[in-house]
Amino acid sequence: MSDLPIHSVLPDLLAALRQRESAVLIAPPGAGKTTAVAPALLAEPWCTGQVIVLSPRRVAARAAAERMAEMLGEEAGGTIGYVTRLDSRRSARTRVLVVTEAIFVATILDDPELSGVSAVLFDEAHERHLDSDLGLALAVEAQGVLREDLRIVVMSATIDGSRFAALLGDAPVIESEGKAHPLAIRWLGARPDAKVEVAMASAIQTAWREEEGDILAFLPGVAQIERTAETLAERLPQALILPLHGQVEPGGQRAAIRRDPSGRRRIVLATAIAETSLTLDGVSVVVDAGLSRRAEFDKAAGVTRLVTTRASQASAAQRAGRAARQGPGVAYRLWEEASHAGRPAFDPPEMVTSDLAPLALTLAQWGAGDPATMAWLDPPPAAAMAAAQGALAALGALDKDRRITTHGRAMAKLPMEPALAHMLLFAAERGQAEEAARLALLLQERGLGGRGEDLARRLDRWASERGSRAEASRKLAGRWARMAERLAPRGRAGEVPTGVLLAEAFPDRIARARSVSGEEWLSSGGRGYRLDPASPLATARWLVIGDAQGEAKGARITAAAALEESDVTRHLAHRVEERHTLSWNAADGRVEARLERRLGAIVLARVPDPAPDAEAAARLLIDEVRSRGLDLLPLGEGAKALLVRAGHAGLAALSDAALLDDLEAWLLPLVKGRRDLAVGAGRLHDALLGRLDWNERQMLDKLAPAEFRSPAGTSHAIDYGHEGGPCVELRVQALFGIDRHPCVGQPPRPLLLSLTSPGGKPIQTTADLPGFWRGSWKDVCKDMKGRYPKHRWPDEPWSEDPSLKTKNAFNAQKGRT
Repeated sequence: MSDLPIHSVLPDLLAALRQRESAVLIAPPGAGKTTAVAPALLAEPWCTGQVIVLSPRRVAARAAAERMAEMLGEEAGGTIGYVTRLDSRRSARTRVLVVTEAIFVATILDDPELSGVSAVLFDEAHERHLDSDLGLALAVEAQGVLREDLRIVVMSATIDGSRFAALLGDAPVIESEGKAHPLAIRWLGARPDAKVEVAMASAIQTAWREEEGDILAFLPGVAQIERTAETLAERLPQALILPLHGQVEPGGQRAAIRRDPSGRRRIVLATAIAETSLTLDGVSVVVDAGLSRRAEFDKAAGVTRLVTTRASQASAAQRAGRAARQGPGVAYRLWEEASHAGRPAFDPPEMVTSDLAPLALTLAQWGAGDPATMAWLDPPPAAAMAAAQGALAALGALDKDRRITTHGRAMAKLPMEPALAHMLLFAAERGQAEEAARLALLLQERGLGGRGEDLARRLDRWASERGSRAEASRKLAGRWARMAERLAPRGRAGEVPTGVLLAEAFPDRIARARSVSGEEWLSSGGRGYRLDPASPLATARWLVIGDAQGEAKGARITAAAALEESDVTRHLAHRVEERHTLSWNAADGRVEARLERRLGAIVLARVPDPAPDAEAAARLLIDEVRSRGLDLLPLGEGAKALLVRAGHAGLAALSDAALLDDLEAWLLPLVKGRRDLAVGAGRLHDALLGRLDWNERQMLDKLAPAEFRSPAGTSHAIDYGHEGGPCVELRVQALFGIDRHPCVGQPPRPLLLSLTSPGGKPIQTTADLPGFWRGSWKDVCKDMKGRYPKHRWPDEPWSEDPSLKTKNAFNAQKGRT
């Protein structure tokens, strides 16, 4: 097929690779880069070995290899071969090997020099899968250190060529114009009131009626594909309806990719698996739901969950382009044109959304001391990498210096995520490698053993399933089991239940029911989960969760294995710890001490602690005061008054901030040996006063004296907390003889005088005593003479001697003097 657009730029690419070790190839969908570039390299003088082509998905890898082999007039497994997890076709004659990205990572880890490999082609690099980014970083380092002659080509339709070129040492960028077929976009608008499969079935019917050619429809997941297929089977019985996703048998996938031999018109219902790489013969119509389902690692729940989001603009463009690969096409979109610009431009790279534990283990095996120094388009986020390394250390894969251990190397040799690899090695030591391998594969391959949360039932169903996928999966599990047995020879006696195997992989997902219905569960990691009460697992008391979907709070359990109570006490006893706990009982105002047996966050038993840690209890009291404030303390009136005076005087040592910052210095000695704060108001007052040195006490008495001494010789407490400012209450006769208003503080501030009658009844409040004497005193005096005739009520009190005595007593005293 020399008329493919890619052939016009192949000479430029070949010339570039004769001069340089790396290149970037940008070619639009349908240009032929996936199937034309690798075979073209085989005749180059430098290409004496194999060409490895990385493909993002198993379906695409197999289809690309079969198409290249067909172009050479061969079957796959000859000059052109492929390797995926469940399927492979290759031989000693194979020169071009198409592999999935994870297979390549395993290959380069096993042989960093890539012996016998002349070139590595990274196809559809724009998808930014974690294994693709990792594989590229490893290949670039291998090229720089071990294999200067290794050619690396990054290929895609939509990548930012300049960024990849810079990553490859300013590699040349070759761009193909491509063959532009007319593409019409029809905007059907969103139907928020309808389920996606209902809206898609209607849109597909419309496209079937109004257009010609085969139809490719994009839906977010397998469940939506199956429901849409059921609806279409009733509405369009004449149509050939074919699903295309990772769970479809290879034969079914081939049927979806190729034209129907009988010439029937097809409707292919696909996930994003058909978004790139694949060309589906005969497709000229695309119907796009506008949704993407991608895996995101939920750091809070510790699980990777599938999230359905709006497809990015780049994904929508890729999908629409499927319709115009072989001729004019049309794309139906189930959203409004006006809202299209509001969609994200690109999907986020998996580097920022995935669990980085596999990446961290691979880098440790590679010997990367500092991952940040490697060739990343986007480096691993530091926080996520640190969390991943911590998780690996907990599995025994890394030592305290974050170097890989012997156990970690064994884990890294198994083609699965680290937690499952650890489980498989654990099982191999007990002679249960086959069971654990099947369990690991069941958690990674959706659809095996049917559906349902009960992993034990799915394992049983899978064991009796027929079909190429089920058989290939069992063979793969057998290979994994034999690998594990070689890495961890059997040495421990006694089989353990399936749930215990799973607990070894996910110890933080051991869960106990906390509702009678079996709907609510608490995990040892402290997370809450939910289970369908109709599930057969709902009657269990203990589970180990293999997978869950949804938000961290109340994530829905989608795969789990049951545990018996005896399994927990017998096989998980090493995970049970005795813990002394202290908690604050706000209602009683005291620290409660408990002795608990716990499996992580799950409390198995709790009794009062007969010998709690006294220092820890005191520290808890301090923490409660610091978090809740000084009002938690039983401050007496004297202590409260002292704090208010200090605030008025501006003494920082007794400010709330200073007292809370320094609780250990003044409060901790008072609460040592206690479980409450009832230390006594007097001791609190003395402790607060003790924070002031001699000079500060002098300043306190000068700027905020505790009492006012009246001209009559009486003492009265000054209320510094009064809303009108410092205030003193006293009988008006005590102020006779003064004509200047008393003040406190620096600068002086008028003391608010709350004047009372001889009977203690309020007369007036004033901050201007001279004005009071010469003003309203006359009216007060007249009223007081009637109420208290035995007391003195002079017209000019400022000129009188102060005294609280009655007229007779005052005169008698004055006469004696």
